Amino acid sequence: MTSHVQDKYGAQETDGLDDELTLERAYVAMCGEAMTHQVDEARQQVVAGEDVSGDGASAEALGRHLRTRARQLAEEPDRPLFFGRLDFEDSDEAGDHRRQRYYIGRRRVSEHPAAPPLVIDWRAPVSRTYYQAGALEPRGVAVRRRFGWAPWSHGAPEDLTGLEDEYLDRSRGRDDAASTIVAAEIERPRLGPMRDIVATIQPEQDDLVRSELNESVCVQGAPGSGKTAVGLHRAAYLLYTFPERLRRSGLLIIGPNRTFLRYISEVLPSLGEIDIAQLTVEDVVARHPVRRVDGPDVGILKHSGGMATVLERALYARVRHPEESIAVTDGSYRWRVGSWDLTQVIDEVRGMGVPYGAGREHVRSRVVTLIQQQAERRAGPKSLTWARKIGRSKPIATLLETAWPVARPEEVVAALLSDPAVMGEAADGVFDAAEQRALLWASPPRSDRSAAWSVEDMLLLDEVAGLMERPEGFGHVVVDEAQDLSPMQCRAIARRSAFGSITVLGDLAQATAPWSARSWREQLTYLGKEQATVTPLTTGFRVPAAIMELANRLVGALQVDVPPARSLRHDGELAVRAVDDLAAATVSAVRAALDREGSVAVIAADDAVAATSAVLREAGIGTATAEEVGTAARVTVLPATVVKGLEYDHVVVVEPAAIVESEPRGLHRLYVVVTRAVSRLDILHARPLPEPLVA
Repeated sequence: MTSHVQDKYGAQETDGLDDELTLERAYVAMCGEAMTHQVDEARQQVVAGEDVSGDGASAEALGRHLRTRARQLAEEPDRPLFFGRLDFEDSDEAGDHRRQRYYIGRRRVSEHPAAPPLVIDWRAPVSRTYYQAGALEPRGVAVRRRFGWAPWSHGAPEDLTGLEDEYLDRSRGRDDAASTIVAAEIERPRLGPMRDIVATIQPEQDDLVRSELNESVCVQGAPGSGKTAVGLHRAAYLLYTFPERLRRSGLLIIGPNRTFLRYISEVLPSLGEIDIAQLTVEDVVARHPVRRVDGPDVGILKHSGGMATVLERALYARVRHPEESIAVTDGSYRWRVGSWDLTQVIDEVRGMGVPYGAGREHVRSRVVTLIQQQAERRAGPKSLTWARKIGRSKPIATLLETAWPVARPEEVVAALLSDPAVMGEAADGVFDAAEQRALLWASPPRSDRSAAWSVEDMLLLDEVAGLMERPEGFGHVVVDEAQDLSPMQCRAIARRSAFGSITVLGDLAQATAPWSARSWREQLTYLGKEQATVTPLTTGFRVPAAIMELANRLVGALQVDVPPARSLRHDGELAVRAVDDLAAATVSAVRAALDREGSVAVIAADDAVAATSAVLREAGIGTATAEEVGTAARVTVLPATVVKGLEYDHVVVVEPAAIVESEPRGLHRLYVVVTRAVSRLDILHARPLPEPLVA
């Protein structure tokens, strides 16, 4: 590898750098002008498209397409338009790309739609070579060039500060030289929301990003291995590669909490995608305002897989075998269906496994068929109109209300949680008597319409609604921090992806919920994708080696089967300090962190956050809260329970023992906390450290 990189990237400047930079900066300027023209042209097309003739549906579809494209271009974040370049050899291996040069960026840039692109979208097929080519398999590439930009650059030509060429030559064998520019980008200080990794994607990450749309994948990712970024880039890749299919069926991203969603909010727009739903599970299943809080024990019961069995029993307990026959008058004829035949119809439909609402209509249709068979034997063929009239007759309507009545999710769940008899019948063999009593509402409402629902009740309502009618699903669902999903949450997600694929992201070592999975196969079964491939990402690009080694000491006490994690970074700092005055030490540690570049997070047990924030404010240090994650604030004070998925340059952990004691899976939580740091981790403790951290 030959480096032409400015001193700020840690490599020596070489002859010809200025000339190369001058040429590349001129290309930056040309691309910028072309991008401006693209935006202006898209706006003009929206105006012109309003006058296009054609049928209403076509005109509306064209207008929607033009408006979406104009909005995407207008909302394109200001950042460098390209980050890499490929120069192909004059050889057969280069194929159609022989002697071609391509600049790789976040979206396609051209002077005109029909003109050759000035910049190739990173998701285009040829761009894969940028991430996959190497000395052992050059794929026809002569030179791969990486560009270094000034931190926080908006893409101005003068912000292009360095470049680095890698000559891919089989004769050199394996090339283990590290890219200085890639390292500088990975280690660049963090402020504000999460950044994309499009310029630094590694081959194993690229393989996951470009998996086929119909392929479900599960990523077991070590801290800092880029699993979240892989999932988001996979979403952007799928939307680019399969636009028509996903425009119809949609793509959904599910995160663990709103703090996390704010943090990732700018990644997809930076990759050219703005119309993607980003929700929590609570958002997905929300049906009513939440006005009640369940205790921890009740919450665990409602999240358990057994709850699905109880709810199904409660719903189908409404289905009854008819005790009497029915008679339907048809002019001068009177057609009768016996109770035995009706019972057989009910049992057959029940065994079909169709949603409850569809089952009711199947019963109606089958009973009409039995009557029609009698009528045609007696009076010849009957029309569809005749069959519809018979289906709406009063005897059949009465039969349905008795044998397969209409139901509402709220009615079913309220009856289950209010009536000991209903609960006893539905929960027999699933929950014991004490658990059944715990699930019952202490003060049953007068009706389900006046019920005060809890967060957990939303899952129950969604389960019953899914039993009644299949919800509209998505073509692809990306689920992050999936190790913490309960069986009932997994089932809610499975209903949204029943006919599509799913990307599951998580780390079993970071499983902190009472119902967290201990194996991915178990979790994938609840998600309805038991055949999904589980791929480990064990190399950390974010967490320095010293911090990862400390975290790995915790893994042995977590009772989970995950491959060991390693870090490629050897630049970070770790300090574990016993202190007498925790408040003073916290202030001192934050002030020291503020003397350096980057973001600072102070993480404490949830019940200590308010006091920690007050101490810092009294010392004159301004702080942001969890609700302000994603802003450019330098110092954020966070409860340990919301830091999953976040990253900061400097992390100050206040009293690890308190974090561990605050919840049943406290060691898992501490593992999450200590792996949030990108550059420096400072652990302050006035009490003895948890045993795994004791050297």
